[in-house]
Amino acid sequence: MTVAELNALRITLSPLPKHVGIIMDGNGRYATRRGLPRSMGHRAGTERLRGIIKLSSDLGIEALSLYAFSTENWKRPRIEVDTLFAIFMEYFTKEVEDLHKNNVAIRAMGNIAALPEKVYAQCMAAMEKTKNNTRLKLNIALNYGSRAETVNAVKSIALDAKEGRLNIEDIDEECVMSRLYTRGLSDVDLVIRTGGEQRLSNFMLLQSAYAEFVFTDTLWPDFSDECYIAALGEFAHRNRRRCTYCRAGGGAVFRRMGAVRAVHGGRGDGGV
Repeated sequence: MTVAELNALRITLSPLPKHVGIIMDGNGRYATRRGLPRSMGHRAGTERLRGIIKLSSDLGIEALSLYAFSTENWKRPRIEVDTLFAIFMEYFTKEVEDLHKNNVAIRAMGNIAALPEKVYAQCMAAMEKTKNNTRLKLNIALNYGSRAETVNAVKSIALDAKEGRLNIEDIDEECVMSRLYTRGLSDVDLVIRTGGEQRLSNFMLLQSAYAEFVFTDTLWPDFSDECYIAALGEFAHRNRRRCTYCRAGGGAVFRRMGAVRAVHGGRGDGGV
């Protein structure tokens, strides 16, 4: 895509989300429908990452969070779990250099210390290599669960309060959010889930409090750049419609939403 085409696309998709989260579902079904081993579906899904990451970076999206391996995925057959970790190893080995050259900062979020030693080492090396990059922040959720993340944050706060490093009066939303794996990042603006399910499955529950949601039946390996652009277009359409309504007067509810939006960095459409 040329620079002119990208600029035109940015205008068409305005406003773009700052932070996109993707629940990449459907790899296994993709393989099964083709009579292939499930491992081939996971490999096909990994190949799809390259295009989505590049397009996110080219469009100027600030952060992209990908649900790669949940805490519940340990319940899958051992051979499938081992295959997933082998694929992760291959990905970090093959892709990190290109991501680094494209100024992408990699961040693994989750209880990565509990991953197999070699996978953990690769994650740490990738994060160290790209930590100073400033274009796209790529967050890969590995051994991640939002409930466990919240429990860890609460334990951290409780310990600091117990040992006198934190006053009870200072515990607020900002304090809690600063203890999450995503500390330093903006909240998620758009969550996309492929594969037909319409639930979050323990993915970034607190960070997605004001997010828009797009669910698609398309399986992750089939989720093309065009599909991604369509999801971004839906986000833009919803936000344009909301802004138009606000400018037209919108009623007390939307005026109140505007006040909340100013506090929470641009979103205030929950709880009304």
